[in-house]
Amino acid sequence: MRSFGLTALLAVASFSAAAQVIGDVREAIADRDFVHAEKYVQNYRAKSGVTPEMLEALSWLARGELDANQYDQAERYADETRKLALQGLAKRKMDDERHLPIALGASIEVHAQVLAARGARGEAIVFLRHELATYRNTSIATRIQKNINLLSLEGKPAPPLDVTQWLGPKPLPLGQLKGRPVLLFFWAHWCGDCKAEVGELARLVAQYQSKGLVLIGPTQHAISTAFETSTTPCSLG
Repeated sequence: MRSFGLTALLAVASFSAAAQVIGDVREAIADRDFVHAEKYVQNYRAKSGVTPEMLEALSWLARGELDANQYDQAERYADETRKLALQGLAKRKMDDERHLPIALGASIEVHAQVLAARGARGEAIVFLRHELATYRNTSIATRIQKNINLLSLEGKPAPPLDVTQWLGPKPLPLGQLKGRPVLLFFWAHWCGDCKAEVGELARLVAQYQSKGLVLIGPTQHAISTAFETSTTPCSLG
C-alpha cells in the first residue's frame, strides 16, 4: 500500500508540473517575457524530457513570438515543435491525449502565418491544404481549415452561414444585412481566448450599435469542412 501511495503521489506531482509549465509559459508570454518563457520550457524538458505538455508549452512560445511580429523566432519554435510532435506521433495516435494535437496544430498555424506575414500567402495556403489532407480525420483539421479561411477569405464577401440553431434573436441572412457594418466573431465554448474577448465585444456593441453595427457570433457543435455544418450564432443588433 505504501508503494502504491508513493506511486500515486509521484503521478500527481508529475501531472502538476506538466500543467504548471503551460501556465507559466502563457503567463510569461502575456507579459512579453520570452526569456523566462523559454527558460520554463527548458527547465521542464531537462527534468521530464519531451512530453506532450512540454510540446504545448513550446508551441505557446511560437504563438507568442508570432503575435509580437518576431517571425524568425516564431518559426524557430514552430519548427522545433513540429519536429518533436511528429516524433511523438511515431509512438502514439494523434488524439490519444489533448496536448500533442494542440502543439502540432499550433506549429502548423504559426508556420502558415509567418509565410503570409512575409508575403507568401499563396504558399501558406498550399501548405495548409496539404496539412489538411494529411490530418483531415483528426482533431486538428478544424484548426487547419480555420487558417485556410483566414488567409483565403480576407477581402472577400462573407459566405452564407448555415443557421439551424441560434441563441437570442434569430440573425438575419448576411445578404439582408448588406450596407450595414457586420462583425462576425467565430468562437468556440472551450476557447479561453475567445471568452476573454467578450468585454471588448460588448464595448464595441455599446459604442456602435446605434450606428447600425450587427454582431453575430457563429459557433458549431462539429465541423467537417468550412461552413458546411450547423452553426449556432448569437446575434446583437
